[in-house]
Amino acid sequence: MQDTVQITDRLTVAMFAPEAQHIKQAAHEGFRALVNMQTEDEHSTLKMEPQEEGRKAEEAGLTYLHHPVDGKALSDHTVDAFRRKIATLPAPVLVHCASGKRSGAFVVMHIACDAGMSGTEAMEMAEEKGVGLNDPDLKKFVTQYIERHNKAE
Repeated sequence: MQDTVQITDRLTVAMFAPEAQHIKQAAHEGFRALVNMQTEDEHSTLKMEPQEEGRKAEEAGLTYLHHPVDGKALSDHTVDAFRRKIATLPAPVLVHCASGKRSGAFVVMHIACDAGMSGTEAMEMAEEKGVGLNDPDLKKFVTQYIERHNKAE
């Protein structure tokens, strides 16, 4: 599928909000789950309401998770909840928001924490894979979350 970034065999980030045909294509390509990180307040970028997207995903045979994340209200709790939920989904999983920034950041945090990476190593991985973590505030949050999490273990 175009405009996606495969981070691991288990997790791929879509750099766009999918439409019905993309959901069918994802299922055809072997994805088993779809995660939507868009909030319902994102009217201008929603291709379809989360409930409709969930129906389309289920019709295509995908497990669906709506885990809305407001990019201006990031918290450890939101990331922790995402990490718990994503671990239970059948793989491979396609994760999206509107542009791939939030979904890419959350996938990177999940992978980096599971692998015991430093914040710097995670940023290098994100850059190497092509996940756009160019927003300074988002990059700072991702790096600090990873550092906090890995020190706590």
